[in-house]
Amino acid sequence: MTAVPGGQGNPHRPHRGRPVPLADALATALAADGALADDRPRRGPLPAVTGVASDSRLAGPGDLYLALPGDRTHGARFAAQAVRAGAVAVLTDAAGAALLEGDGSLGPDVPVVVVDRPRALMAGLAAEVYDRPARALRTVGITGTNGKTTTSFLVDGGLRAGGWHTGLIGTLGYRIDDRPLDGPRTTVTTPESAELQGLFAALREAGAQAVTMEVSSHALALGRADAVVFDVAVFTNFGRDHLDFHGTLEAYFAAKASLFTAARARRAVINLDDPRGPALVAQARAEGLAVVTTGTADGTAADYRLLELDADGPVTRLTVGTPAGTVRMDLKLPGDHNAHNAVSALAAVDLLTADAAPGPGPAFDRDRAIAGIGAVTVPGRMQPVPLADHPDARTPQVYVDFAHTPQAVASALAALAPRAHGRPVVCVVGCGGDRDPAKRGSMGAAAVRGADLVVITDDNPRGEEPAAIRAATLAGARDELARTGAATEVVDGGDRRSALALALRRARTSGAVVAVLGKGHEQGQEVAGVVHPFDDAAVVAELWAELADEPAVPSEAAPVPTARGSR
Repeated sequence: MTAVPGGQGNPHRPHRGRPVPLADALATALAADGALADDRPRRGPLPAVTGVASDSRLAGPGDLYLALPGDRTHGARFAAQAVRAGAVAVLTDAAGAALLEGDGSLGPDVPVVVVDRPRALMAGLAAEVYDRPARALRTVGITGTNGKTTTSFLVDGGLRAGGWHTGLIGTLGYRIDDRPLDGPRTTVTTPESAELQGLFAALREAGAQAVTMEVSSHALALGRADAVVFDVAVFTNFGRDHLDFHGTLEAYFAAKASLFTAARARRAVINLDDPRGPALVAQARAEGLAVVTTGTADGTAADYRLLELDADGPVTRLTVGTPAGTVRMDLKLPGDHNAHNAVSALAAVDLLTADAAPGPGPAFDRDRAIAGIGAVTVPGRMQPVPLADHPDARTPQVYVDFAHTPQAVASALAALAPRAHGRPVVCVVGCGGDRDPAKRGSMGAAAVRGADLVVITDDNPRGEEPAAIRAATLAGARDELARTGAATEVVDGGDRRSALALALRRARTSGAVVAVLGKGHEQGQEVAGVVHPFDDAAVVAELWAELADEPAVPSEAAPVPTARGSR
C-alpha cells in the first residue's frame, strides 16, 4: 500500500481532493438522468468543491453539503453546521430551501442549489466530484438476507492472500488490507452514496486494487450504490427480513434483484440452492450479465459445487468442484451455511481475477487465495468466547453470532450442534424492536428446533416495550413446542445480562454449547432511544468470572435436558 487514507483528517476521504467546478459536475450528473430537473433558482455563483457530504457531521473544508429530506427531520436544518465545518455550497430540494429561507441560518455568500430530487442526484454528483473512483477499482458487491458480512470477509481474505491490495466496506466498518479505517462512520451496512464515493476515492488513492462491499436492500432501494457498476455481484440467499421497510417479501426481493441488472453489475455469482436463485439467474442473463452459479452436488448443475463437507473436527473441511478442477479447503468458520458462503467467495474471487491484466508485481496466486478464504474469522460471526485457559469437559463452549432472522438462527444452531458432541445446546436469543414484528414467533420456533434450552431475552428493544417483544417470541417458541411435542425447555430470561447469566449458570457443569444470537459484533444495546454499552462477548466473559466465585444454586443450576436426540 502506498498510503493510508485521511483527507482533511478524515480517513474516509482522499488526501488530495481536486477542486471541481460545481456547475460542471452538476451539469454532468443532471445529464445522466433526464428525469431530474434543475429549473429552480440558485443563490450566488457556484464555487469549485473538493468533496461531498450528506451528513453535516462528516462535512469538511471545500465540501458541497447535500441537505436531504429524512424520515424525522430535514438535512437543511443542519446546513449551518456543515458550513461552519467548511462546506462552501448547499444542494437541497424546495422544502429544504424554504427552511433555509425561513430560519436565515446561512449567510448570503453561501450558494444554494435547489433540485427536485436531490437524493437521486447524489450518487452521480459525488462520483463526478471524486473523478469516478470506482472505475479504477475492481469491485464486488454482495447482497442477500444472511451471509453478506461473512462472505465479504471471505472474498477480501482470499484477494489479500492471493496478493492484491484491498478495501472492505460493510456492517463491521471499513478496512484497507488488514487494517481498520478509523474515523466517523454511520451504523448502516452500506454508507450513503456521497460517503461511499469518498471512500472509493480514498481507497483508490491508497493503492487498493479491489474493493468488496455489502450491498443491503435498503441501499439498493435508496440509491446508495448508484453510480457503481460492480464487476461481480454476489447473491447469498433470501429470507424474511426488513418488511418494516419494504412492506412485502416481493418488494424486498425486488430490491435485492435490482443489483443483478446491467446498470449495476457486469458479472454475477448466484446461489442455486436458494429457491429464488433460478429466477435470479434468468434475470441476470436476460440483462446480459455473465453468470456463475453455486450449489450442492445434489440436484443442481452449478458451476461451483460443494461436493463434500466434514464438520466434525476443529475446522470444516470442504471439497468443491470448480470449472478449474476440484479444490479442497479447510474453513475456520463452522457450519453448512458458512461452507456455502465460502463457495460463493471462491467463485467471486475467481471471476474477479480471471481477466486481471498482469501488473508490475507477482501474479495473483489462486492457491494462496483458497487458503486465505479458509483462514478467515469474522468478529461476531460464530465467534468463540474463551472462558478458561485450560477448559475441561464441563466448561461451556460459548459462541456469539449476529443471527437475527429465523433462517440465520436455524443455520447457527445447526452449525454448532456437531460441536456439542451429544451435550446440550443452549440458545440465548431475542428480537429487535421497531422492526418486522411478524418474524418474532418464527425466531422463537427456530430456536426451539435447534436447542435444548432456549432463553428468550432482549435484543435492541429500541422504542418498544421489551417484555412485549419477548412475549411474542415466547409465543412462537411455545407454539412450536405444542406442534412438535419437543422436550426443549423455554424460559423468559428478562434483560440481556440476566439472560446470559442464567444460561451460563445452567450450562456451567455440563460442557454445553451456548449460542448467544442476535447482536454479534455490536458494542451497544438500544433501549428507549438510548444506546447503552453492551458487548455480548465481553459480558459473557465478565459473568463467567463472577460465576467462578459463586456457589451453585440448585434451582438455577439444574441440568439442561438434551432434547434434540428425541426428535
